[in-house]
Amino acid sequence: TGAWHPRRNRQTPSRIPPTLVASSLRPGQSGQATSFTQIEHVDTQAPANAQPALIYIDGRAVDMQRYEFPGFVDPSRLRFETLEPVDKSTLHHPSRGCLNEIYATAICGNDLTSSVLYTIGVTATMSGQLAPICLFLVGLVLYLFKSVYGEAGTAIPLNGGAYNLLLNTTSKSIASLAACLTILSYIATAVVSATECVTYASNLCPWIDVYWGTIILLFIFCVLSILGITESAVVAVGIFIVHMGSMVFLIFVAGVYTLQNPSIFAENLRSPLKYDWPLSILFGFCVAMLGVTGFETSANYIEEQQKGVFPKTLFNSWLVVFILNPILSVVCMGVLSLPTLEAHHRDVLAKTAYDAGGKYFGLWISADAALVLAGSVLTAFVGVTGLVRRLALDRLLPQVLLAENRFRRTNHLIPITFFILCVILFMALGGRVRSLASVYTLSFLGVMTLFALGNMILKYKRGRIRRSIRATWPTCFAALAAVLVALVGNVVMAPGNLIYFLVYFALVAGVTLIMFERIRILKYFLYFVSQGPQHLQDRFAGVTQMAMDKIRSQKVVFFAKNDNLEVLNKAVSYVQQNELTKWLKVCYVYRDLNDPMIRAIAENLRVIDRCFPKIVVDLVLVQGTFSPEVVAQVSARLGVPRNFMFIACPGDRFPHDLADFGGVRLITH
Repeated sequence: TGAWHPRRNRQTPSRIPPTLVASSLRPGQSGQATSFTQIEHVDTQAPANAQPALIYIDGRAVDMQRYEFPGFVDPSRLRFETLEPVDKSTLHHPSRGCLNEIYATAICGNDLTSSVLYTIGVTATMSGQLAPICLFLVGLVLYLFKSVYGEAGTAIPLNGGAYNLLLNTTSKSIASLAACLTILSYIATAVVSATECVTYASNLCPWIDVYWGTIILLFIFCVLSILGITESAVVAVGIFIVHMGSMVFLIFVAGVYTLQNPSIFAENLRSPLKYDWPLSILFGFCVAMLGVTGFETSANYIEEQQKGVFPKTLFNSWLVVFILNPILSVVCMGVLSLPTLEAHHRDVLAKTAYDAGGKYFGLWISADAALVLAGSVLTAFVGVTGLVRRLALDRLLPQVLLAENRFRRTNHLIPITFFILCVILFMALGGRVRSLASVYTLSFLGVMTLFALGNMILKYKRGRIRRSIRATWPTCFAALAAVLVALVGNVVMAPGNLIYFLVYFALVAGVTLIMFERIRILKYFLYFVSQGPQHLQDRFAGVTQMAMDKIRSQKVVFFAKNDNLEVLNKAVSYVQQNELTKWLKVCYVYRDLNDPMIRAIAENLRVIDRCFPKIVVDLVLVQGTFSPEVVAQVSARLGVPRNFMFIACPGDRFPHDLADFGGVRLITH
């Protein structure tokens, strides 16, 4: 139960009468709690021998009664009330599991395969005729990350990508760093891809205005995202099929041209390199890593994918990159000379198609480029919607973003806000998005780095979780080393880009920091108000205090497996350091009301309550078997969203999939 302590604020949840709560299951109903028990196991008034505690609120002395968590209460004092069963159809978001293998692959595949449009030319500029080798090495690195992403995604199959991985293995502040990098990557992807798409379209139709065309394109995909991910996936599949067919036909036409004109390819092989061959391969590899941007996207909508589809999506994405990029690089060098490749590095595929297949084939590849770049914009909207929804649920972004429209039951404010941010940034840059391209590079490599680190922490701290894919330690270290080399190499080759990245990152991180530290900010504001004139104190002190109390009134739940005092202590410490709350409910699911663990947990919570005087601690007892349905019932009864419910790391024999619990978080070993 809750308890008053001298340092507790008068508006904390401990004003509620102290209670011990429990629930019971009817015999034979293992997953459906039907009754809920609530008792007052100490008087609501302080004991007669208790002395009033003098505390200070806003500088004013206030007398408050205090009482502590009473510990174990005899079961004979329990009384029961009905606990409503949950509708299984409401356990998860309507979009959960709606994407099959083709849909899921197409969404991230468009972003992934659009990268080849500019990667081949840039790689050839840095490494010359060694470009295919560089792209082949990137394919090998992506093979390593296929295992890394597969292990993390099958162990914790929740939206959020690197953010979700780090949230369940480290702290919320570290996880928010990955979230900021991912959001920044999506913003850069949307703006740059939309601009490049309309630029290609303007070459086909000169009457198209690039500036306003970019804004209109962003608006179209904003509307499509509001309609829902299924509709977006249908469009993505169409784009992906057309693009892959175009690339295969381009390889065939350019290959025939190369066989008929072998002198161009031979001349390119004899051309001198700009650097020694080790440096040429190194620099080429660093820029070629841009050819796999989009691979990380699939992890941000993993909940929308059907069970077992995520590993297949990763494999399909890797296979496309591993086969397509090196072959396209070879056939481009068979059609164009290296100086021509460098001169046309932004539209190298269109130039190759024009020289090998004629004017109309070149126009077709230009149209295909515009189409797949549009698909990349769609991928950004889909990915950011899944990520921002998770951030809003975790109160790292305003929860107003979770509003759903009644027509499609989609979070319409997320794509609308993302559209507005992209348009504002595009207008602020005056349509010149070159600096954003460098931001895209560093943010993507930063996300990949954090994901590799997060998976290594997952293996160490959450090694008992059941998963269908396991990356070996050498694989993890090799993947991390490769992406670090690419990150450092890109900074060394263009150090000025680091300044752009830091500026944009600071803007995105500032919003998250304000949300994460808003209690501290309000405390500072309250302090400065208290130093000011009395009329300012009267006007702002009460309102600020009410805002702080409202933020901290969010209850959180920790499901205790046993009475382990160390685990309970870690759980409370985690809540105090990572959540803006002062109310923790420790829930124990038991089979028999005479279970001795109930008494042990209650007595240990008495100790915990004294060690953490700033947190209100309650004990909730639920009779039955721990399952997603029981968790949902407890969530409904206590009014606590499931993403504010925490558990210790389960073992490999845990009978449930973590995704079935609707966002329950892992916080201890």
